[in-house]
Amino acid sequence: MNTTRSRALYLAIEVTVPAVVIAVIWWRSLTTSTFYFPPLPHILETFQNVWLFDRVGSDLVPSLVRLGAGLAIGISAGIVVGFVLGRSPVLSRATAPLIEFCRAIPAPAVVPPLILMLGIGDTSKIALIAFGSVWPVLLNTVDGIRGIDPLLMETSRAFSVRRADTLARVVLPAAAPQIFAGIRTSLSLGIILMVISEMVGSTNGLGYFVIESQRSFAMTDMWAGIVLLGLLGYGLNAAFGLVERRALAWHRGARQRAS
Repeated sequence: MNTTRSRALYLAIEVTVPAVVIAVIWWRSLTTSTFYFPPLPHILETFQNVWLFDRVGSDLVPSLVRLGAGLAIGISAGIVVGFVLGRSPVLSRATAPLIEFCRAIPAPAVVPPLILMLGIGDTSKIALIAFGSVWPVLLNTVDGIRGIDPLLMETSRAFSVRRADTLARVVLPAAAPQIFAGIRTSLSLGIILMVISEMVGSTNGLGYFVIESQRSFAMTDMWAGIVLLGLLGYGLNAAFGLVERRALAWHRGARQRAS
């Protein structure tokens, strides 16, 4: 009963706080006359006219395709390389300076060279998203592999478990919580880099729509695009949370039994 009440309380708080914030912004926007922040009802009306569903195919879909491709490349590369480095301390130490150097480069700084090398098409945008999203997954995968209880590995060797089975049934599940944490961070970074990449040398996409609306002083269109980006980020994070909870249900159960 206490658990049910706690969940109901948390749900009420989760719904009430955003509702109050929206109500305050709604009221405040109606009482100001600034050109740069139109009344919230006007923004929502523009959102309905533009995104339900006039520009979905021309701007939203291309953005989602680039985001999905970039994240798929970055996450896959991060898991594979992180797994190799986590299993090989010598290789990890040898590549540490290069990885730390590349990781320290702000992803937006590589936009000009990517455009020069790959052009202004989708390839450079996907490459930017992949470059920025690979590091959280890579580093978390390395930490997850290194943090595996040595007793698990010794037990696998004692029972002569095949290497493939050890990787699939011991190593990856043990490192999965860390890997999922890195993916969650990469998802947020991917959305940010998607917008940045589309603001430079692009003819479609959410970033292009927002920057072009700003340049043409279409403030309601600009804010409607920003609202869509917020909803997109919230929706993707919620969907990922469902996948994470289902994939790591065994991990939460193990922690609850241990406590």
